[in-house]
Amino acid sequence: MATFENQDLTGAEFRECDLTRVRMIGVVMQDAVIDGLVSNLVVNGVEVMSYVESELDRRHPVRLLMRSADPIDLGEAHRQLRASWAAKVERLRGMPPGSEHQRGGGEWSAVETLRHLVFVHDSWFRRCCLGSTRPFTAIGLAPDFVPDQEEQGLDRAAVPGLDEVLAVREEQGAELERWLATVSAEELSAAAPVPAGPGWPPYAQGSSVLECLRVVLNEEWAHHGFCVRALDLLAG
Repeated sequence: MATFENQDLTGAEFRECDLTRVRMIGVVMQDAVIDGLVSNLVVNGVEVMSYVESELDRRHPVRLLMRSADPIDLGEAHRQLRASWAAKVERLRGMPPGSEHQRGGGEWSAVETLRHLVFVHDSWFRRCCLGSTRPFTAIGLAPDFVPDQEEQGLDRAAVPGLDEVLAVREEQGAELERWLATVSAEELSAAAPVPAGPGWPPYAQGSSVLECLRVVLNEEWAHHGFCVRALDLLAG
């Protein structure tokens, strides 16, 4: 266990770090930003995440729909998420040429973010919700920790343009929308038909279809926020 005592961490950045059970005692923290999977956060004796979650729901009502088990609500959540992404793409097209490939604040570029969501759709929806054994779309972008990427169909050397990625995204979005229009609550609660054998994600076995679908929707929502933040920095 690492211990930092009397250290000046001004301006430090912790990215993709596990800070579970971290204790900060007698610290000075001003103008700090925390973004991630945070739960049971206690600040000066007050558990604050219930306030944070409530405020996020107020600002982004789509989150309430995403947590529903009703196919109608989930379909509406997906439509709203698609509309939000469409608005961001229009904003991106109005920015200087090449902005779609620029990174801001350490985030993936807009194209990289959209490519990652292509991978999320293939892995968490097609593989986990539909039981597909098809290779993943070659231009999808997986995090570095995902093993055997080439064996699963990904081309790590791919450098697609925005329009190419958007064409795939449109096809995938329409596929998910059609499925949500017909799926039943009983089918959502059933065990996910994850194919046996290797493939991403390896830990989806035993999950329900609904749990896997929520990963897709949560990734769409979270990465939309990351992309907005990066575009704001580039436009600033």
